Amino acid sequence: MARLPILEDLGDVSGKRVLVRTDFNVPLSGPDDARVISDDFRIRAALPTITWLLQRGADVVCASHLGRPKGIAENKYSMMPVRERLQELVPGVELLENLRFNAGEEKNDPDFVSSLVRGIDAYVDDAFGAAHRAHASIVGPPRTLPSAAGRLLQREVEVIDGLRRAPKHPFVAVLGGAKVGDKLGVIETLLSLVDELVIGGAMCFTFLAALGHPVGDSMCELDQITTCRRLLDGDKRIHLPEDITGLDVNGDYATYGQRLPTGAKGFDIGPGSAAAFSDVIMEARTVFWNGPMGMFEDLRFAAGTRTIAQAMAETKAFTVVGGGDSAAALAQFGFQDDVDHVSTGGGASLELLELGDLPGLAALRGAPNVR
Repeated sequence: MARLPILEDLGDVSGKRVLVRTDFNVPLSGPDDARVISDDFRIRAALPTITWLLQRGADVVCASHLGRPKGIAENKYSMMPVRERLQELVPGVELLENLRFNAGEEKNDPDFVSSLVRGIDAYVDDAFGAAHRAHASIVGPPRTLPSAAGRLLQREVEVIDGLRRAPKHPFVAVLGGAKVGDKLGVIETLLSLVDELVIGGAMCFTFLAALGHPVGDSMCELDQITTCRRLLDGDKRIHLPEDITGLDVNGDYATYGQRLPTGAKGFDIGPGSAAAFSDVIMEARTVFWNGPMGMFEDLRFAAGTRTIAQAMAETKAFTVVGGGDSAAALAQFGFQDDVDHVSTGGGASLELLELGDLPGLAALRGAPNVR
């Protein structure tokens, strides 16, 4: 496998027009015609790459998607608020309109690729959160332009590759979220890498059901019970919640053990489970966390996720948070600066961890400047 080209592989960029694929898919709030950025983290995360190019005399043109407009220009997905914030941070940098306003972006249309690279001398991909998509702006430019990974993309790949190839042991993975089926591939991969796997979130109920425990009216994937039973029979230790918090049949807050009565719904791991999971994290040397332990947006069911976030912040292990809701929870509880790496791409980090490669990375390795 060819190596991933980095910024230094572009050579002299002075006077060259460089297209930088960024991930400026930032959260926005407010009315459609006056939306404001709620969190500019993704814009600031691209600054090291943009600044490196500017300092070396490049003319930088950024491009990003925002939301899911499905090939139609919608005012609520306009890049205007992002463009204004970018000008405040790095004046003079151009930002194209939302790539997904053109249906050719998600279809990887050659004509749209041609329009993107027209007048461009080099390409940089710094959009890790979109690197698992074979979209026009991701895989198209490297076919013809000297190309490189930006600093953000480079760091993301180094961290995930380190988890796959040489983690310090004990290596613990903490997984949450809704469905086993959505993460089955990465669960299988992690079980080949980790020493212990911690399971929380709604997916824990399918595992509990596989052990024969009733789960009340909690979310449960009946078609995955056999798979969960097989995973539990493996040689790796899988930690499941020993207690659950949720709502009883009357809709009142309640705490249960591993067996939930009919009509009850679980929405978070209980305090005993949170403490036990934290102990596993504290004893590890490497920890990867993806997926909340419960419905943390509701303060009644935030305690489990908060406890895990705090353990991630306090452990001496090398800690990686796999983006998405886990990163949002980390920020909500104020621990985002206390872990070693917070990924900017939840889906991309899981796919890279599972498969070891992404369409965007493969495209960069095939660029004409790569030997």
